[in-house]
Amino acid sequence: MSALDLNSDLGEGFGVWRLGDDDALLDVVTSANVACGFHAGDAPTMRAVCVAAAARGVAVGAQVSYRDLAGFGRRFIDVEPDRLADEVLYQIGALEAFARAAGTRVSYVKPHGALYNATVHHDAQAKAVVAGVRAFGDLPVLGLPGSRLLAAAGSSGVEEAFADRGYTPEGTLVPRGTPEALLTDTAAVVERAVRLAQTGEIVAVDGTVLALPARSLCLHGDTPGAVHHARAVRQALAEAGVTLAPFTP
Repeated sequence: MSALDLNSDLGEGFGVWRLGDDDALLDVVTSANVACGFHAGDAPTMRAVCVAAAARGVAVGAQVSYRDLAGFGRRFIDVEPDRLADEVLYQIGALEAFARAAGTRVSYVKPHGALYNATVHHDAQAKAVVAGVRAFGDLPVLGLPGSRLLAAAGSSGVEEAFADRGYTPEGTLVPRGTPEALLTDTAAVVERAVRLAQTGEIVAVDGTVLALPARSLCLHGDTPGAVHHARAVRQALAEAGVTLAPFTP
């Protein structure tokens, strides 16, 4: 792999509540998945992250989710497809306003949390997310390799891997709250990132080697030691000769 994008979920504060160190992570990543107000994020937070991302040349992406502030978007909601498409469009449009004000633009879309996981197998919701994106414009969509989401997105689909999440032998993410869902050791996170970049492989929790030719690698901002992990990953990839750049034009 000659080039790799590093993305992170940012702008996930709300009101006086803050989550993660957005500024520190924006010095590391090449793409920022910005919360659009449905699972986290508010107007001042969205604008601040867009301004900071634009100043650093970091691509801005809309991190769309279910309307679920109380559950941080991590609970499945059986939303009607037409409504879900409209809510995806609404979120992209809200972030685009702040992106434009900061001198940049929304250049891709990534579902968050339970919506991301649902679109791995839920065909109707996957198509609804893509319909919402298409109503806004022809934007790339980040998703799990082999997911219904990427199938619906077609040539606009972009494969993503996770540096700090456990994988099942089937190539899906180990559910949060269960053993081995998160990688918390920096050395393990770095090893996974470098192996992915060099071989296109990730090792599942049972030792199965998964072929995963991802173009973007997610570094979560809300895991313990997130900034330290991210800095170590970027340094290791640079030392391995991997070019780090946004996957978007």
